[in-house]
Amino acid sequence: MPDVIAIRGARENNLQDVDLDVPKRRLTVFTGVSGSGKSSIAFDTIAAESQRLLNETHSAFVQNFLPQSAQPDADSLTGLTASIVVDQEPMGGNARSTVGTVTDAYAMLRRLWARLGTPSLGTPTAFSFNDPRGWCPACEGVGSVAAIDEDALVRPHLSLNEGAIDFPNYQAGGWYWKIFVMSGFFDPDAKVGTYTPEQRRILLHGPDGKAPKIDVGGASFTYEGLISKLRRSYLAKNPEQLQGHVRTAVERISTRGACPDCGGARLSAAALGSLVAGRSIAECTSMQVSELARWVRGLDAPEYRPLLDDIADRLDALVRIGLGYLSLSRESTTLSGGESQRVKMVRHLGSALTDVTYVFDEPSTGLHPHDVHRMNELLRALADKGNTVLVVEHKPEVIEIADHVVDVGPGAGAAGGRVVYEGDVEGLLASGTVTGEHMARHQPLKTEPRTPTGSLRVEHATLHNLHDVTVEIPTGVLVAVTGVAGSGKSSLVRGVLPRQHPDAVVVDQATTRGSRRSNPATYTGMADHVRKAFAKANGVKPALFSANSEGACPACNGLGIIYTDLGTLEPMKSPCETCGGRRFTEEVLGLTLRGRSIADVLEMSVADAREFFTERAEKPIAAILSALDAVGIGYLTLGQPLSTLSGGERQRLKLAIELGSPADLYVLDEPTSGLHMADVDRLIALLDRFVDAGSTVVVIEHNLDVVSRADHVLDMGPGAGSEGGTVVFSGPPAALVDADTSLTGRALAVRHGLVGAPA
Repeated sequence: MPDVIAIRGARENNLQDVDLDVPKRRLTVFTGVSGSGKSSIAFDTIAAESQRLLNETHSAFVQNFLPQSAQPDADSLTGLTASIVVDQEPMGGNARSTVGTVTDAYAMLRRLWARLGTPSLGTPTAFSFNDPRGWCPACEGVGSVAAIDEDALVRPHLSLNEGAIDFPNYQAGGWYWKIFVMSGFFDPDAKVGTYTPEQRRILLHGPDGKAPKIDVGGASFTYEGLISKLRRSYLAKNPEQLQGHVRTAVERISTRGACPDCGGARLSAAALGSLVAGRSIAECTSMQVSELARWVRGLDAPEYRPLLDDIADRLDALVRIGLGYLSLSRESTTLSGGESQRVKMVRHLGSALTDVTYVFDEPSTGLHPHDVHRMNELLRALADKGNTVLVVEHKPEVIEIADHVVDVGPGAGAAGGRVVYEGDVEGLLASGTVTGEHMARHQPLKTEPRTPTGSLRVEHATLHNLHDVTVEIPTGVLVAVTGVAGSGKSSLVRGVLPRQHPDAVVVDQATTRGSRRSNPATYTGMADHVRKAFAKANGVKPALFSANSEGACPACNGLGIIYTDLGTLEPMKSPCETCGGRRFTEEVLGLTLRGRSIADVLEMSVADAREFFTERAEKPIAAILSALDAVGIGYLTLGQPLSTLSGGERQRLKLAIELGSPADLYVLDEPTSGLHMADVDRLIALLDRFVDAGSTVVVIEHNLDVVSRADHVLDMGPGAGSEGGTVVFSGPPAALVDADTSLTGRALAVRHGLVGAPA
């Protein structure tokens, strides 16, 4: 059947022998509750096999440099085409990677300046901050210089003997500490704050001339200043290669500031001095993309009109998908998952390729309801060009434009993994599935909000695009902060609010700290209780049940995976053949608790583990599992690596930990990310629990169901970037629907049938 991608017997992850025909050159949306198996079909089966087969067309030599992936667990897959995955993984790269470089818009601007710039520098490379011919020699094109906060590193009120050096391995009594104490340069009992300028310089940077040798325990060491040594030993390394506690310490003492030579512009003085229509290339890349697009179209250079049109079209593409508030100089590593995905899309907008399979992971994430239609137009256009477009999505507005819907479920984890409906959208509405029932079911607009207990005042907020905002945030209630992407929501609530009110607990989607060994069991502290339960049942030490200690498989050191270093390439991963990926020795795997080994337990989902660990027998474990299930991640396994969790899952994991001891003030950043409509209902009930327990909960949110159930709404806008940054509305949601200047109010009114949808 050439017109379908035919899947037979798919068993990847939780899929239960799925047979499915996905129409080609159509827009197919995969739906279902979180953890139902949507991504297992779209990404782990279709996209994975397509990319594996494509890699096999290269020579064996080239294949060694490509990502290695196993064949998906399925009986057969036919009708596949080349696939392009557009996911929400953070943009790759480093401080040199910007929105301009990853979209090629900056390369176009460099060509423009090479032709029109005055004085002329001749070549585009003269304007590249990644080339010595164009970069600022002081910062080598990074735009910032690293520094160490000396006050965070050395405590002046203490002596060396009292532990003045505040860094791991340098505390009093440590090996490195002995080098400083035995150097003879300092009185170890003298407060560091009393050192002479010369002594402080020697402590931090080393002496002038040849450094002396210091004998410590029979070994000879060359004396090195503290900052010099830390730069070489830690700051020069990739942070992810450092142990967790060392990485935390490095982040605590590290600061970065704008390069004093280029002012953060990254470029040489010559490049900054070359102007087009009175502007340098750095000035233009700092402009908001929507403003830059207008400026480029206004340039009077008929002989270069094709180049100008190409630049403006690329910038307009960013505006069309809701990113007009960004600047080309914005570092790609600072983008959110949703922003990263939309930036990646720009690369494909003008592609001449057809009959390609595009796989999108919740492309509406981070988009205001007002902007979702823009995303829909892009998805529709890709399919209309003759491509197969596969979308994993929860929002009804995106599901409604599908040619074909595949609803996966009925539940999550082991309770999912089956196709419960496939067909058109009209059929979905009458299917009786959880998704079908929630397509037209919405949370009612709250008409009787809670009475605030007081207020938090945020004064004169000017961070990023905020226009001297002063606002009162009511306490003891659920507050939704809304507005289009780039309107200033995060700047106000995640940036300024915690600074002016340090007691705020920010529960965001940032990567949780931890190594390759970290998982929900270790992150929540549950692992210690599990080990004790196994130890008690078997009369042995708890350390045996730790994959980081005595019970670890010696071949893989308890990782379950063998990592092969490929030099400058990503390390290659393969399951450990000794333990079969189960992480423990055979002896430990033979020790059981109610018939289950420690590896069996780590492979359980949260929901399954709740049945295994009873409240009576293992109360601390049961309490943590209940919290994890309450925040909607009952489908995760206890041993699932944290690196595999989405931003929304990471946030809900943090929220589960907070359930045990509620704080006075919580700030949440789009907690509905990745949640099915049914799970959003559970999340709203959970937020109500926090408020009813006495907390103030402030959520940055686009989901209209959450906005409808808030007690108070703070709407930012009216637009994005320079067109936002002000408070458009502050009050209850029932009044927001009448706010004519609020895009959120209009969307809310449409949702509740108070006005018609815009044409």
